[in-house]
Amino acid sequence: MRTKVTLILIFLNVALLAVILYTRREWQAEQDLARLGKRVLGNEVIGIRSLEITAAGGDRKIRLERTGENAPWELKAPIDWPANDFAIRRIIHELEFLEPHTSFPAGDLEQKGQSLADYGLNPPRLTLTFTRPASSADAPEVTTRLQIGDASKAGLYVLSPDGKTVHVVGRKLADSLIVGMEELRTDTLFTIPVFEVRSLGLQNAAPAPRVRLRFDGTRWAFEAPIVTRGSKHAAEVVIAGLHRLRALDFIAEASPADTALDKPALRVTIEGNSRRETLLVGNPYPVDPSVKKDATDPVTLFYARMDDRAQVFVTSIPDDLMKTLRDARNTLRDTRILDFDPAAVTAVSLSAPGQPAPLVLRREDPVPGATAPASWRIVRPAGAPALPADAKLVGNLLQRLSNLTVFPRNGESGFLRDAPSDAEIENYGFNLPQREITLTVGSATRITLQLGVGSANGGSVQARVVGQPYIYSVAPDTLNELPVAANVYRERTLRTLPEGTRITGLSLVANDAPDKPLLSLQLTGNQSWDDALAGEPEARRDAIKAVLTHLATLRAQKFVSDNFTETTFVDGKSKPWKYTLKTTLENGGAETEGITIQVAERSGGGTQLAGSKELGVVFAIEQPFVDALWTLTYGDRDPGPPAAPTEPAATP
Repeated sequence: MRTKVTLILIFLNVALLAVILYTRREWQAEQDLARLGKRVLGNEVIGIRSLEITAAGGDRKIRLERTGENAPWELKAPIDWPANDFAIRRIIHELEFLEPHTSFPAGDLEQKGQSLADYGLNPPRLTLTFTRPASSADAPEVTTRLQIGDASKAGLYVLSPDGKTVHVVGRKLADSLIVGMEELRTDTLFTIPVFEVRSLGLQNAAPAPRVRLRFDGTRWAFEAPIVTRGSKHAAEVVIAGLHRLRALDFIAEASPADTALDKPALRVTIEGNSRRETLLVGNPYPVDPSVKKDATDPVTLFYARMDDRAQVFVTSIPDDLMKTLRDARNTLRDTRILDFDPAAVTAVSLSAPGQPAPLVLRREDPVPGATAPASWRIVRPAGAPALPADAKLVGNLLQRLSNLTVFPRNGESGFLRDAPSDAEIENYGFNLPQREITLTVGSATRITLQLGVGSANGGSVQARVVGQPYIYSVAPDTLNELPVAANVYRERTLRTLPEGTRITGLSLVANDAPDKPLLSLQLTGNQSWDDALAGEPEARRDAIKAVLTHLATLRAQKFVSDNFTETTFVDGKSKPWKYTLKTTLENGGAETEGITIQVAERSGGGTQLAGSKELGVVFAIEQPFVDALWTLTYGDRDPGPPAAPTEPAATP
């Protein structure tokens, strides 16, 4: 029994909801019909395809058209130009929602001793004529004519399309209609958005070749007159500059002899998604000398028109943009000579004339799962063991190669030849290149760069990539920036004490007086260096601590030789080593002999050489190490800086 009552109640609720929804829909429809009945215009506003605004006397007429409901609006009179879609939509919106504040029959005016002329409706101040498609394909278009008269405090007088009623409407309609051409037309030349551009074409006057670039979503590339990389930045700057161009003035009558647009000096084409726009640039537009800022002010005004329109206009093209467009073959080209990812390089080979074998740097990736970064090794010939390379220095080399760019010289772009002959290749020095650098990218790709110095360009440096026809001019110091020497890329850290190992003994003696050590210290038990050095003068104490720090992690400022010798060059003369520096180490309670380093006399500037027979190397030590050794060897004899001169006593 309860279930049956519940079902009946649910059914009644559903029925009541349906009645409410139906009643509300009917009420809303009645309200919409009532509101529509109050408006000046009805369905004739829907789907407008053309719009014509005529001023009193017919001397000023503006006509706008569009080919479809979603097609853009076009100005057809007094100029042929794309319309400002926002301004047109505003007019249509005002027509769709045009509601009268009050209305009265036009036929009653004569009885009151008035006429349409009293309201500015005969002749009308403005006449608005618009058309829309007919309901059937074979029927003619529906044309509606709306006349607009004077404005008063009450509003704007409008005569209904049938001519029977005078409406008083708000002034918004007049505000939307009484606008200048500048507001009804778009002021841009190119309408394809920057992000949509996929192609850029440039054609200067003959005999200049056609230039065409295409964007694949990540990079720009030349398709004509050569196939090579384009500069993404330069192409985007040019396209942005083209979108900033504006039509400054429209020319009603212009002869081809004045404009030269029948044979344009420049043709610029951009393509987007299934559409293309082309700008034709003709002769410079004559500028009144009195308008120019000064005698050197460059003329940037040109006659121009869009290829699909007959309307001639004047536009201003900045000099830097015009220069880029004129020489697009070079200015839009990627100035980087090598195109590779430094992080993907697995090996580098460098060779130079006179070297028996190339210098090879090879990357060693860590085993899977390891957290250590990749390391680099210097591969030595004849089975000699590889040397560790400084990953930072190798990275700098790769970055330098990645950033190697064309170097303009003598007013030229730096792109010397795109199809050189065999004689030109020889004249530029590529038969015996001064550098040949091969990069292995990934596991198979190889890129070889050659740098030549020849007679063709006054002894300057040129570059080319093997397999490509192009020859580039590069900076004069490029060869110095790419040395071919193993010691340049060698890992600067020679030795680091193992974990848990500490220096317990330190001695420094002059080799010509071994019985008079300059320093001899030995820790006892658990004594620390702070305790052992407590009685030393502050300067000497700080110097000893600096030496201990540098011996714990021994680094070279630069390498001089891969072989240790009993003598070394100091100030251009071969001399024996001046000092011997020894350490004693302790690890886990066991004491062992540490490293022995031979140190030369300090030469001019901050250079002091050191060598190690154990490490088999001669190197220059770092500046803090040099300063610390100076304090220990010459500190007691250093007179310090000269005293400041004193003023002589005044003579009475």
